[in-house]
Amino acid sequence: MSTTFRDLGVPADIADDLAARGFAAPYPIQLATIMDSLAGHDVCAQAPTGSGKTLAFGIPLVARTEQARPRRPKALVLAPTRELAAQIAEELSLIGRTRNTRVATFYGGVGFGKQLEALKRGVDIAVACPGRLLDLFEQGAIRLSDVETVVIDEADRMADMGFMPVVRTILAEVRDRHQTLLFSATLQGDVHKLIRDHQVNPRRHVLDAPTDAMGSRTHAFWRVDRAQRTNLAAGIALAHGSTIVFCRTKHGAERLANQLSHVGVAAVTIHGDRSQAQRDRALALFQAGKAQVLVGTDVAARGIHVDDVACVIHFDPPEDENTYVHRSGRTGRAGTSGKVISLVSADQESATKKMQRQLGLPLGLEMPTTNLPTPSGEPHQMERAESPSQGRNPSSRSLTRHRNGPDRSRSAASSSRTGYQGGSRPSSDSQANRSSSSTQAARPLQGRGPRPKNSTRNGRGPKRAA
Repeated sequence: MSTTFRDLGVPADIADDLAARGFAAPYPIQLATIMDSLAGHDVCAQAPTGSGKTLAFGIPLVARTEQARPRRPKALVLAPTRELAAQIAEELSLIGRTRNTRVATFYGGVGFGKQLEALKRGVDIAVACPGRLLDLFEQGAIRLSDVETVVIDEADRMADMGFMPVVRTILAEVRDRHQTLLFSATLQGDVHKLIRDHQVNPRRHVLDAPTDAMGSRTHAFWRVDRAQRTNLAAGIALAHGSTIVFCRTKHGAERLANQLSHVGVAAVTIHGDRSQAQRDRALALFQAGKAQVLVGTDVAARGIHVDDVACVIHFDPPEDENTYVHRSGRTGRAGTSGKVISLVSADQESATKKMQRQLGLPLGLEMPTTNLPTPSGEPHQMERAESPSQGRNPSSRSLTRHRNGPDRSRSAASSSRTGYQGGSRPSSDSQANRSSSSTQAARPLQGRGPRPKNSTRNGRGPKRAA
């Protein structure tokens, strides 16, 4: 007899609602971590994409989180991208619907207005990208001193994007005796340092990543000429249905989507130059089946969860084996099957074979399938999401303008132009240069061991000159 969520100690109302949604038995990462999380322990878990991590931390988070006061959330989830933050918040809202748990997202690319309104009403669980959260905190719009549980999802991606210094600053502002749940594809490097400095006797759980690289997916590596790739991508999408295609650059993603649409394959794009509204619309068209292909850069490798994606195409090679795993994880999720196809040109063969060895995948390249469907050649007339905006990103609008009215907009705009004091903050939409994490001074805690010393005033933001 299989273990149930109730067997793990999940409260009856949450367990019954999960069963009604079709989640009868926990996945391995949930079996491994839920009991420790419910017991209040710090947890660090290495688990591959598509393994059920959101439920693994979401169930204990909702079960343990009490109602919060305005502007003072009780729980915090940090995510590297807007898409991941939005999808985590959606799942947490479903888990918490029997308890009326208030969940809200905080990320850039959109204005501050709705986020400020949510904070005024009260948010129990805040799901945020680090940059926007720090903006709100520094302006005094959110207080972190009531936060009892922090979840850091995709911690390795956070490190890759240069967010670790910001994450450390945020962790120093939550209450001293808090629980930290960390989930990552790897627990090495900067992630290991974060565990060492910000967790107390964590329960460690590791799910084997190479298994995930194969998982329930079949992997094919096709030897191709670069000029063949667009027609092959179109034929693969027509053969398999719902397809995500990964390109290395934003320009390349836009060009490929236009080429696919021109030959009759409906395609939309998602990358860092598109506004949040444009990205949301593209994702909605793809989820609804109105677009057959979603073309994205690696910003989409984390945080894009669409059910029943049949195929992933590596149009351009991934940066490394971890990127390959995360891209490929968009298909074959949670036990379903999927197809992963890499289009490999002659100059990429050596790096591809090295990656195959590192991931334990069969070595070698093969010729493309010859019986792929042929595109109609008629330009697809689907209403495409608008082109990437050329103007100012709405996230650049000053929070001060929303707080103090239009009469102060001039000074607010000036503040926005001058940028973040003390150095540039990485965007949540694009890969930033790797930034080394600085270890902060620690102070002793009663009962739980050392936590980093708060660098500001008890969750109220840094002191400013009078």
